[in-house]
Amino acid sequence: MATQTILELLEQQVTQMPMRDQLKLIARISERLSVTPLGIEKQHAVDANEVLALCDAAADMWNGKFDAAQEIRQMRQEREEQIWPSKS
Repeated sequence: MATQTILELLEQQVTQMPMRDQLKLIARISERLSVTPLGIEKQHAVDANEVLALCDAAADMWNGKFDAAQEIRQMRQEREEQIWPSKS
């Protein structure tokens, strides 16, 4: 017999709840999560700044002009074109 994860057990319990209570639960979880990611966003900003600093340091080693922000925009554009070929 396979053991169920906590998420699976919770899903089973939630499906037994009345729809109104399920919606209240969603609202409570959403409210809590809307506050929580602030610290995570700050970490992503720190990570992004570190990547930009590394790109600039690499450019200095090559003695060339290098715009880290432009390079990242280009990488994002190329990735979007790979994911969404119909948009290009």
